[in-house]
Amino acid sequence: MSAYSHLVNARVLSTAEERRETLVESAVRVFAERGFHGTPTTEVAKEAGISQAYLFRLFPTKSELYVAAVDRCFGRTLATFKAAAEKARAERAEVLPAMGEAYATLLADRTALLGQLQAHAAAVNDPAVREAVRRGFANLYEFVARASLASDEEIQAWFAKGMLLNVLAAMDAESVDAPWARALLGG
Repeated sequence: MSAYSHLVNARVLSTAEERRETLVESAVRVFAERGFHGTPTTEVAKEAGISQAYLFRLFPTKSELYVAAVDRCFGRTLATFKAAAEKARAERAEVLPAMGEAYATLLADRTALLGQLQAHAAAVNDPAVREAVRRGFANLYEFVARASLASDEEIQAWFAKGMLLNVLAAMDAESVDAPWARALLGG
């Protein structure tokens, strides 16, 4: 069987759900780079290896596709928190700091960082994206509260530090040798 016929057969065997998964993963990467408004759906379709028409069969609107990408980003953050909490419990360590360290590591992933920042920006003008970001934060908050047993004030401070980490990572503050950068980075 030639490489071409194998590729054609693989496409035939691909289910709509597999294509949808591939499309969402592609959307996460492409939207992270250029944002909701700066990314044409043709670029997402090309990255996913599908036609734009098929993209719109899977997601009738660009907003629906973007919401799926935002949900995926929040899902990855939640999975990161869950894994860190489980490991902390197994090691009899404090859960909240362990989740914070895991989050700092997650931010080293450019796609994860940009995906979050782009979602926050898009939430300003798009009600569906705003609702996805709210839902994502609600899920994160509920898990962090259950897993850490921290007070609302501690959780608020923890999330605030996480948002500060987002901003510092976006501006690559670690490469800045200045008092403000050192202070905000915690050292």
